[in-house]
Amino acid sequence: MTEKTYNCPHCQTRLAPWTVPEMVCWGSKVQFVCFNDECPYFVKGWDWMRSKYEVNASYRYRLDPETGEEGPLPVWSRDALKDGIIVDQEKK
Repeated sequence: MTEKTYNCPHCQTRLAPWTVPEMVCWGSKVQFVCFNDECPYFVKGWDWMRSKYEVNASYRYRLDPETGEEGPLPVWSRDALKDGIIVDQEKK
């Protein structure tokens, strides 16, 4: 099965399919997210969130494959939300 792939516009890393939590109202059940901890969007997000909102948080690049909507996915740690990454069983 061939699945479409997407890359992060900030670091060019392949976006990982990620399961949207049930309480979130995005239409798609799967979003594509950059989980590269070295991505400049994620790295700079810590300072930006601290300076704008005085919180210890950052954000990751997110893409909705159904609508094309893109935006930040807020995170509170490097490992936050990584448990929702969909692992391709064929590549394990």
